[in-house]
Amino acid sequence: MKKLQAIRGMNDVLPDQSVTWQFLENTFSTVVKRFGYREIRFPIVEQTQLFTRSIGEVTDIVEKEMYSFDDRNGVNLSLRPEGTAGCVRAGEQHGLFYNQQRRLWYQGPMFRHERPQKGRYRQFHQFGVEALGMPGPDIDVEVLQLAHMLWQELKLTEHLTLEINNIGNSEDRKAYAKSLTEFLTTKTEMLDEDALSRMHSNPMRLLDSKNPEVQSVINAAPILSDFLSEASKSHYTKLKDMLDSIGINYIENARLVRGLDYYNNCVYEWTTDALGAQGSVCGGGRYDGLVKQLGGKETYACGFAIGMERLVLMLDSLEKVPSSEHKQIDIFIVIIGEKLIPQGLSVASKIRNEYPNLGTLCHCGGGKFNSQLKKAYSCGADVAVILEEESCEGKPINAKIRQLDDSNESKVVEISEISQELRSFLSI
Repeated sequence: MKKLQAIRGMNDVLPDQSVTWQFLENTFSTVVKRFGYREIRFPIVEQTQLFTRSIGEVTDIVEKEMYSFDDRNGVNLSLRPEGTAGCVRAGEQHGLFYNQQRRLWYQGPMFRHERPQKGRYRQFHQFGVEALGMPGPDIDVEVLQLAHMLWQELKLTEHLTLEINNIGNSEDRKAYAKSLTEFLTTKTEMLDEDALSRMHSNPMRLLDSKNPEVQSVINAAPILSDFLSEASKSHYTKLKDMLDSIGINYIENARLVRGLDYYNNCVYEWTTDALGAQGSVCGGGRYDGLVKQLGGKETYACGFAIGMERLVLMLDSLEKVPSSEHKQIDIFIVIIGEKLIPQGLSVASKIRNEYPNLGTLCHCGGGKFNSQLKKAYSCGADVAVILEEESCEGKPINAKIRQLDDSNESKVVEISEISQELRSFLSI
């Protein structure tokens, strides 16, 4: 019988790999709490129209990448390809946004059917931060501060670059898109198939084309900044001034656009050259029209999403996960003799209660002394507690605590004193 395997592009996270994931998740949850953001959780499956209305019907995500299906009632559903739409739907449904300011965060799996490659998978995971109800550039800067602090905590700051751009409001973009389309119609012979299909439906997506010939056309095209309203320009200028004042470095990238239609005004990405072609690690911006677009009232909003797989790759390749994070076991309980198993389990339980921040592994399954001690060394334990039958009645009078280092220091103690005596061996 053929062995079953995971679906292509949907990867297992094995125990040795989970250490990096846990370090990343713990760091992120610590940082968002410092900024006063609260967690929100929402379903993996939503009605497909949530994403077509929010992301845009002529985006790559909706046209090519969503996992969509009809349920038994004939309702078309989709696995979520990103988090902002679901977050906004949940908040609006439960009345979180009406005349209120909200700072929210979430994490979890997203799904897009695209060609799997390094750092880009069909099931991938994101952290997301969303701030709603605040109009000024100060909240844009706060979410960028949050990302910047995360990079500091992960020791990745020197490997990441913040790129920003002003894409204006919807009216600005409509005027620019019309002018851009008119220009592109005079250059059709230099456009590839994708550009020709986009030039009428979503011409701004051509700004970040990777095709050198299309790029040469865009270099001579009208400039978005010439079509921006004074309000958009003012917001963007204030944002840059604030970034300058708090010392967050950035570069302006006039070609930066986001692949989701709901963004407006300031958009940004944190990029790296440590991952090859997949250089974008975090992306976001303002989306002031999305809540109304999904049936709510006009609500100011901004946020970002971080690709967890890409950060995991960076942390591993740059060796940024502290060695202490890899350590799982501090104390290993060796049990020699089947009659001592209940007492060994009892000792382990007592140690776990008295030393809740330490990992205590009680050997199960029997085995000889040398075999068990070898396992104690291989799991990285600092100390072994050895229970061995010493009396004809099969009841141990004492136990031995042994330091698992070059000193091999050991001490025989009474069973009742094990927890207390461990302090000197663990330097607690």
